[in-house]
Amino acid sequence: MSRGNLPDLDDLSLLAAVAGTGSVGRAAAQHGISQPAASMRLRAMERRYRLTLLHRSPTGSALTTEGAAILDWARPMLDAAESFSRGVAALRDRHRDRLRLAASLTVADHLVPAWLVALHTVQPDLAVSLRVGNSDEVADLVRAGSVDLGFVEGATAPEGLRSRTVGQDELAVVVAAGHRWSRRRRGISPAELAGTPLVLREEGSGTREALEHALARHGLTPEVAVEVGATTAIKAAVTAGRGPSVLSRLAVGAELADGRLVAVPVVDLDLRRRFRAVWRAGRMPPPPAATMLAVALRTASPPR
Repeated sequence: MSRGNLPDLDDLSLLAAVAGTGSVGRAAAQHGISQPAASMRLRAMERRYRLTLLHRSPTGSALTTEGAAILDWARPMLDAAESFSRGVAALRDRHRDRLRLAASLTVADHLVPAWLVALHTVQPDLAVSLRVGNSDEVADLVRAGSVDLGFVEGATAPEGLRSRTVGQDELAVVVAAGHRWSRRRRGISPAELAGTPLVLREEGSGTREALEHALARHGLTPEVAVEVGATTAIKAAVTAGRGPSVLSRLAVGAELADGRLVAVPVVDLDLRRRFRAVWRAGRMPPPPAATMLAVALRTASPPR
C-alpha cells in the first residue's frame, strides 16, 4: 500500500461511531466536532478510497457493503491504537510523582487543604491521593506502607513510627446554648466533666485519646452517652441538647461564633494536643512526602 493510502485512525474511529450510532451527528458529538466537519472528513475518506462507505438518508446513516468491509479491517487497528494509548499513559503515569497521604479528620478538614495549595505551587505536577480516618486508622495505614505520610492528632505519638510536630490544637468542652453549663462563668471541674455522659468520637480518634489522656492525669475516665464517628454529627447532637461534647476548637469555631454552641471552661484540665506527621520507622519519607512535610512544618507553631 502506498503511503497515501495509509488509513487515518481518527477517520476510521469516526466511521465506527457512525456505524454504532446510526447518525453522523451523534458520531460527531462523540468525537467533539461539528456535524459538518464530520461529514467533510467522511466524504474525504470516500474520495481517498474511491468507495461509497455510507448510505445517507434524512433519518440517519448506515454503512454500505464496502463501508462494513473497511470497518471490519479497521477494528484490529483501532483496538491496537487503544492499547497503545493506554500503554503510553501507563508509562507516563509511572514516571509521574505520586504522593499517598492519610490524615485524621480534624487535620484533613482544617489543615490539609491549605497545605495542598502550598504544595501545588512547588510541585504542580504531583498527583496526590488523600485517605481520611481516625488517628489509629491513619497510623495503621502508615505502618502497612499503604500511604507515604500520615497526619494524626493526640496527646502522644503513635508507637513504632517516626513523627514530627506540625501544629497544635486545643479541645473545648461545648454545650448547647441553653445547657445549664452555658452559664457557668467559673467553669466546671474535671470530676464534673468525667461524671457527665458525653457525646464523643469513637475509640481510636485523636480527640477521644487526648481527652482520656487529660482526665487520666486526675485519675478519671470519661462517661460516654453517645459514640459518633463524625464531627458534624456530634455537633448536631450537642446543638439538639443530647449532651456536652469535647471537640477541637478548629472544628467548632463557626458554631461558637454564632452562638449555636458555648464553650465551657474546665478548671485545671490541660486539653492541648499536638498534630503530628508520621512515617515508617527506619526510613526517610520519599521525596514527594518530604516536600509535603516541609510545607506542613513551615506553618507549624512551637508547642506551648
